[in-house]
Amino acid sequence: MKSNLDFLNKWREETISSVYGNYEQLNYFHDELMKKAVNIAIDKVKSEQGDPPAHFAFFLMGSSGRGEQSIWSDQDHGIIFDGPEEDNSYFLTLGIEISISLKAVGYAYCEGKVMASNPLWCKSSVEWKQQINDWLQEKSWESIRHFSTFFDSRVLIGEGHLLSELKELSFQKVEENPQLFGRFIENVSHIKKGIGLFGQLLTSSHGEDAGSINLKEKVFFPYVNSLRIMALREHIIAPSTLARFRELPHTYTNIKEYETEFIKLLNDRLYHQRESESYHQVHLLKVDRLKKDEKQQLKRIMKNGYRLFAETKAIVEKGVKYGAK
Repeated sequence: MKSNLDFLNKWREETISSVYGNYEQLNYFHDELMKKAVNIAIDKVKSEQGDPPAHFAFFLMGSSGRGEQSIWSDQDHGIIFDGPEEDNSYFLTLGIEISISLKAVGYAYCEGKVMASNPLWCKSSVEWKQQINDWLQEKSWESIRHFSTFFDSRVLIGEGHLLSELKELSFQKVEENPQLFGRFIENVSHIKKGIGLFGQLLTSSHGEDAGSINLKEKVFFPYVNSLRIMALREHIIAPSTLARFRELPHTYTNIKEYETEFIKLLNDRLYHQRESESYHQVHLLKVDRLKKDEKQQLKRIMKNGYRLFAETKAIVEKGVKYGAK
């Protein structure tokens, strides 16, 4: 007898081809699919251990948190609960069941274990506040990376205010220590360029990646990282890169001008990924399959991403130097 998760997986297979051509429709579908899978997990834990002992929020991070998923996506999620630490056991069990449910409907486990099944990402509200404070005080490469991952988040199911309170705390802590912006910039500065000295596209030379450009690392990240830093600077809670572009004050005209390029990137990515068959493949773009004009457009989008990051860096460094926005 087929389970509810089997039916959901079939629904995905039958529906994905009708929505993958539009990034908004595709991400709306991902949300609906994930909500159904998560609710199955919640019902399972309720039947075995009773109702949740506290109010909670299940939130998404990464590309799903930003509403920028492609056809295939892995899992990036966490749980905040408004109760004592003794409730950890219940919510960790829930996190494990959620991870299993999402895997069953096509979402690969996160290799870095950024999932609610990991105690690092499943905590009480009090513990989360301490965790954010620790990450920002430690200032290590890993702690800044963890914080940046957390900041690209939104609640899918549960109490939205639990996450909003943590973001407001983040703004407060960063404002108290503007030197952190230098760490944020440093943390995301080591991206391998996709364009060579003579204007050629630089592809991987290894294994199944040979002849490909990693769209996520070399093309998307300069835009995503830049707007995350600007959102922290301007106290923008929204995790979506597009929403961050649009919510920036009009004084940032030079930054806002790159929004058009990012929209083209979202659309072009889906076009080129339509035949991808796995989460790994979905990030790889075979350069020899591109027409001449497609290569030129890719180069332009990449160059503008690098310029955007350079302009963001200049704004941040000026603010840190003079102690002002």
